[in-house]
Amino acid sequence: MELFFTGILFYLLAGFCPLALEKQFKLKTLALLSSIGSILCLIPALEVFFNNQNIAFMFNFNPVFKTVKFALDPLSAFFVVVICVMGLMGVIYSNGYLKPYLQKAKNINSHIIFLTLLIASMLLVITCTNALMFLIFWEIMSLSSFFLVIFESDKKEVLGAGIKYLVFMHISVIFIILAFAICAITSGAYDFSGFTLALGENKEIAGIVFALAFIGFGTKAGFVPFHNWLPDAHPAAPSHVSAIMSGVMIKTGIYGILRMLSICGAPSKAIAYTVLIISLISALYGVLYAITQHDLKRLLAYHSIENIGIIGTGIGVGMLGMCYNQPLVSALGFGGGILHILNHSIFKELLFLSAGGVYLKTHTRNIEILGGLIKTMPYSAVLFLIGSVAICALPPFNGFISEFLIYFGMLKGLLINDFFALIALIFAIAALALVGTMAVLCFTKAFSIIFLGMPRSENAQMPKDDVEKSMLFPMGFLAILALLIGVFPQYILKYVLEAASTVSGLNYASSFECCDLMSTISFCALGFILFTLVLLFIKMKFSNKVQLHNTWGCGYDRGNSRMQYSASSYASPFLSMLRPLFKKVFDIEKPKQLFPKSAHFSLHIDDIEEAYILKPLVKFDEWFLSKFEAMQSGNIQSYIKYGLIFLVLIIIGCLFIG
Repeated sequence: MELFFTGILFYLLAGFCPLALEKQFKLKTLALLSSIGSILCLIPALEVFFNNQNIAFMFNFNPVFKTVKFALDPLSAFFVVVICVMGLMGVIYSNGYLKPYLQKAKNINSHIIFLTLLIASMLLVITCTNALMFLIFWEIMSLSSFFLVIFESDKKEVLGAGIKYLVFMHISVIFIILAFAICAITSGAYDFSGFTLALGENKEIAGIVFALAFIGFGTKAGFVPFHNWLPDAHPAAPSHVSAIMSGVMIKTGIYGILRMLSICGAPSKAIAYTVLIISLISALYGVLYAITQHDLKRLLAYHSIENIGIIGTGIGVGMLGMCYNQPLVSALGFGGGILHILNHSIFKELLFLSAGGVYLKTHTRNIEILGGLIKTMPYSAVLFLIGSVAICALPPFNGFISEFLIYFGMLKGLLINDFFALIALIFAIAALALVGTMAVLCFTKAFSIIFLGMPRSENAQMPKDDVEKSMLFPMGFLAILALLIGVFPQYILKYVLEAASTVSGLNYASSFECCDLMSTISFCALGFILFTLVLLFIKMKFSNKVQLHNTWGCGYDRGNSRMQYSASSYASPFLSMLRPLFKKVFDIEKPKQLFPKSAHFSLHIDDIEEAYILKPLVKFDEWFLSKFEAMQSGNIQSYIKYGLIFLVLIIIGCLFIG
C-alpha cells in the first residue's frame, strides 16, 4: 500500500506543482506527474489480482477516528484500475482541450488542482474502510467535481447546473450518513468489518441500511428518480471532466452499493426485485430521453443514466441469484454488471472526448446545425463511430460482452422455480432488448447527423482539420481497449468474477466455465474481423476497375443542407408513439406577412420529473421564502433583535424542560 499512497501524493503534486510554472509547462507537468501517480496506484491493485491476496494498511489518526484501515480487495482493486486508467486519459486529453483557454489568458490553476484532487479522492473513497473518513473523502470528491463543473462560471446555465449538482450531492450524502449512523449504533464501531458482523445478525436492520445506502449512492450514480442533476452537470462541465464524471465518478455510487451489499449480506427478495425494477426503469428512461436530445453532451449524459440502469440490472440479477441460491445466476449477473462498469467507462469516455473535439472545432453542441464533419475530422468521426457501436452493445466491441453476460444470467434465471421470478425476468429481458434497439436508433441519429451529409450551418463549416494528437491519443487508446475486451473477453472475466465474489461472499470458481463460452465468442469475433478485412481488401483491390457515370437526375441539380434529415425528423416516427412520456416546449415565431423578415420554430423536450415535480417544488419554495423577505431588512439592529428573541425563547424552553 506504500506505493498506492505514494501515487496519491504524486496526484496531489500534479495539481499543485503547475502553479509555479509558466503556462506552456502547466499541462505537460500535470500529465507527467499524473502518469506516475497512476502507475504507482496500479501496481498494488494488479498485485491483488495476480497474487490473489488482499492488501491492507493501518493508519493511526486522532482519538476520534482511531485506527483507519485502507484495504485493497478484488472489488476495490478493480475500481482502482478503472479510476487510474480513465482518469489519466482525461488528464492527457485536457492538454489539448484547455489550450484555447490558456491562449485566452484564462486562469486554469484551480481547475488543475480540483482535477487531480477529484481523482485522488475517488481512489481514497474506494479503499477506505472507516465510515467517518469515507464520508470526508466522499465530500472532497463531491466538492472538487462541483468546482470542475463550474469551470466556465461566467455562463449562467453553467453556474445553475453546478449548484443543482451540489444540492443533489448533499441530499445523497444525508442518506449515506443515516445508513452509516445506523451501522455505527448497531456495531459500536466505524469500521466496515464491524458493520458486517453486526448486520449479519440482524437482517431487518440490514435491509433498512441497504435501502438508505441505495438512495444515497444511487443519487451519485444517477438512478431514476435520483438522476435529475446528471443531464445538466455533464453538458456544463469541460469535456474531459464530463468524461471522468460519467466514465468514473458516478461509478463510485455503484461501488458504494456493491460495498454495502457485501456488508449487509444476502438481501431480501423485495429489495432484489426493487433494485431490478428501478434499474430497468432507469435504462428505459435514460435511452428514451437521449433520443429526444439535440445537445450532444446532454444526449450522452442521458445515456449514462441508461448504462447505469444496465449495470443495476446486472446487480439486480445477481441479487436474485443470491436470494434463490443460484450461484451461476448470481455470478453472471454480478459479473456482467461489474464488467459493464469497465466497459461503460471506456466507451462513454471515448464518446465524451470525441464530443469535446467536435465542440472545440465547431463551438456548438447542437446536433441540428452540424453535418459533414467526417470530411474535415475523419479520425474523430471514426473514433466516435467505434464508441457508438460499443455503447449499442454490438460485436466485436466490449459493450456486447457485458450485456451478453447479463442476458445469459437472466436466461439462466428463468430456470428458478418461482413464478414471480419467471415473470420479472421475462419482462427484464424484453426491456433490455428494447433499450438496445433504442440505443441503436439514437446513435445512428447522432453519428449520421453530425458527421455525414452536408454542413447545416457555418459552425459545421468551421473545422479545417482534426483535433491535435494529445486529444486523439487517449481517444485511440480507449477505442483499442474497447476492441480488445470485445475480442478477448476470456482474459478479463476471471478478474471480474473475483470482484463479484467479494460482493456476494460466494465462491465463483465453478463459474469460470463461463471463460470457455467467452473463448467461443472470441473465436467468432476474430472470424468476423477477418471476414470484414477480406471484404475491405477485395473492395480496395477492384474498386479502381469500377467506372462511375452520372445518371439522369430528373431535373435534380444539386442538394443542399435543407434537403437532409434533421435530428428531429429522424427520430420523430419513433417518438410520436410515446407522446405521453414527454413534455414538449415549443418556441414559435409565425410569419406575419407575405414576405416575413423573421420566423422560427424550435422544439425542446423537458424531463417530466423536472417539469412536474422539481420545478413546482422550487416555485413553492420561492413563494414560501418570499413571505419572509420583510424580515431581511439589512438592518444590523434588527438581526441582533432576532438573535436576542431566539436566545430568550431557548432559555425559557430550557427552564420549562428542567
